[in-house]
Amino acid sequence: MLSLKNKIVFVTGASAGIGEAAVKAFAAEGAKVLMCARRTDRLKELARAIERDHKSAAHFFPLDVRDQAAVDKAVAALPEDWKAIEILVNNAGLSRGLDKLPGGLVGDWEEMIDANVKGLLYVTRAVLPGMIERGRGHVINLGSIAGREVYPGGSVYCATKFAVKAISKILRLDLNGTPVRISEVAPGMVETEFSLVRFHGDQERAEKVYKGFMPLKAADIAEAIVWCATRPPHVNVSEVVIMPTAQASTTLVHRT
Repeated sequence: MLSLKNKIVFVTGASAGIGEAAVKAFAAEGAKVLMCARRTDRLKELARAIERDHKSAAHFFPLDVRDQAAVDKAVAALPEDWKAIEILVNNAGLSRGLDKLPGGLVGDWEEMIDANVKGLLYVTRAVLPGMIERGRGHVINLGSIAGREVYPGGSVYCATKFAVKAISKILRLDLNGTPVRISEVAPGMVETEFSLVRFHGDQERAEKVYKGFMPLKAADIAEAIVWCATRPPHVNVSEVVIMPTAQASTTLVHRT
């Protein structure tokens, strides 16, 4: 098992859900956690909790990963003792709407593509050269079962997660011969703010998504992310697909 003690772990989209859980899980292992999101108030509270509960160093900054110039500027401006990022967790992303393609909202499409694909590319491009130069590093991308199976109304979201899977595989080709590892963690249904965001704040509709079965929790995915990161250096966990026991596919869920 690879120790994470004092290693710098950078988590995007860290203000809630899987990102927040990942920050806590890495801090529990003694890592120094670097985090960004658009909601700075939540990051501030999380940093305080990390420092209080885990006695780990935490540094945060506001960032919208869809803004390429802002990504480059933020990474370049990191304090000297936070620059040597060992692990990057590309978690920032979202889903918007569940409309069939002919009636889909172009604004929703652009938001998903910009965050889930372009944002992941921007952050990875900004961080990866340093990993290569230092001769160590690990990029862990958050994919989805929707990047392996499609479902009605999921055309653009599924496309973005198929892209994450493809980018992860291509990165392993591009980085072959370097010690930098690439992993993809692809969850099924996880009870977070995901559905609330997808349905534009419709709480009642969001809650129905997880009714009648036990979905995954954010902590379940965080545990898998940390497991990938703590394998010995010669081991690269390429893909992890995690589903609730009650879920057999994107659309088949046993509900009681």
